[in-house]
Amino acid sequence: MLTLHQAKKWFDDQMVQRTLTALQKNGFSVLFAPTKDEALQKVLSLIPSNANVGIGGSVTLREINLIEALNKRGNIVFEHWSQPEEKISNIMRKQLTSDVFVASSNAVTEDGKLVNIDKAGNRVAAMIFGPKRVILVIGINKIVKDIKEAIRRLRNVAAPTNAKRREDKTPCAITGICTDCETPDRLCRVITIMEKKPRFS
Repeated sequence: MLTLHQAKKWFDDQMVQRTLTALQKNGFSVLFAPTKDEALQKVLSLIPSNANVGIGGSVTLREINLIEALNKRGNIVFEHWSQPEEKISNIMRKQLTSDVFVASSNAVTEDGKLVNIDKAGNRVAAMIFGPKRVILVIGINKIVKDIKEAIRRLRNVAAPTNAKRREDKTPCAITGICTDCETPDRLCRVITIMEKKPRFS
């Protein structure tokens, strides 16, 4: 008999495989990394050492220490989270024309769609068009059943969590529940759904 941990791992493996297969069917190139260290090495292997790299707002990328690794290697990195307010807009625009843009996704559906929410729209814009290469690092915690569940995750998990982390003055940063607010700090301003890999022709 399997332990609960073994059964949970089997369940997660099945979910991941369904999602990877669906993403490939929708035109996305996919790689799987079972650990943070392996994820970091895979991402670095996809980025030339002389590339300008845009970094989208993402806790995931910081958890795998990507920014530090790129800086240590000598890449020019356009990263706005650690910059003063007056420089942020200019850095975001540089991300749009970077050689490589790296971000995460707020949700990925088991049928291979990428669903995201943004305040300024800079991250989703760069994910869709601009940089020569886009790399998304997505944890299995972002996998959901379908678009409806993805939107629920965006509004009731991703947005409140990020609002709390940023100390934004929104109702969801207090209650953890989306109220479709009208506050200036509202994060839920742009929602995108990539049903297939964007194609330029």
